[in-house]
Amino acid sequence: MIGNLSPVAVDTKSASREFWSRYHVYRRLRHAETRPDDPVKPDELVEIEMKHEDPFEIQHRYEIARDGQTVSDFFVATAKPGSPGYESNKQFMWAAASVHPDHRRRGIGRSWIPLILELMDRHGCTTLTVETHEESGHQFLRWMGADGKSAGAENRLQLAAVDWAMLRRWVEDGARLSPSTKLEVYDGHLPEEMWEDYCPQFASMLNTMPWDQLDHGDIVVTPAHQADWYARLDKQGGSEHTVLAREPDGTISGITDTNYAPYRPQFIEQGFTGVRGDARGRGLGKWLKAAMLLHVRDIYPDLKTVITGNASSNRPMLAINKKMGFKEHRAGNEYQITLEKLKEGAPRAPRARGPQWTGS
Repeated sequence: MIGNLSPVAVDTKSASREFWSRYHVYRRLRHAETRPDDPVKPDELVEIEMKHEDPFEIQHRYEIARDGQTVSDFFVATAKPGSPGYESNKQFMWAAASVHPDHRRRGIGRSWIPLILELMDRHGCTTLTVETHEESGHQFLRWMGADGKSAGAENRLQLAAVDWAMLRRWVEDGARLSPSTKLEVYDGHLPEEMWEDYCPQFASMLNTMPWDQLDHGDIVVTPAHQADWYARLDKQGGSEHTVLAREPDGTISGITDTNYAPYRPQFIEQGFTGVRGDARGRGLGKWLKAAMLLHVRDIYPDLKTVITGNASSNRPMLAINKKMGFKEHRAGNEYQITLEKLKEGAPRAPRARGPQWTGS
């Protein structure tokens, strides 16, 4: 039973050192449980990230704590009224929650449901989306009545196993099959004068990603999004690398990007890779990914592992990744449940108290 444990709202911009101390202990415990072989993100970088105010989302964070220990952590977000893409995304709320391993099976996870209902009602959201890679998460979300809508996995590539000669052939083949297409390589921020042209083309490709049965709105990317992304990246000390395929008329026909964080020099994140529908069938995807990997290998001598995520239904990209040597690291699924269905089975639980971590 959860007894007198109650959710408490957390304002990370003014949270006390007592909050941060117990939160870091908790997140390191969760990291050891879910990613035991990966480097832990330094405390100061986590605080910078969590204190950043997102101009496009309404975000709420809560915790349940007892005796100086975080027992459970909870976060939700939804589109901010007036933000780009708000009209097609305003019905969605995204949530993430976890419970300390010593306090599970006591109803703490269930205790968040009344708060979710309250927040969904407050912001006019009708669909909740939650992602999990853990078996306990799958079990809880199925118990809650949520439906798995989009299966996927985190996949990893070990550079020691890469066939570099094959990647060089992909680059040569790409140039041969598309002699009028040119690759552009950018280390760091894309030039600001490119943003007006780049952002809608980037968004257009993002919206071609497979969604399976997941209900979703439109992905909108604007120069303001680009500026906010770079601001967050700079605060973290990270680096982005982008390779574009551009046609003679100036159209961007393909994009791939990677992100590097100095605190984990052996890893790099492969982000989005996309090719316009009218440019497919020419090997642009392979050309882009091969050129990127050859490029970052030269920049980061300690690099050993590339991390990416893929929907299980994205067969063309999975086929390229498999040829490169990517292997599944951990599978997951995105679940959704409607407000009405969530209300039907909602348990009674303590309501959240207002912000408590003000000042220090």
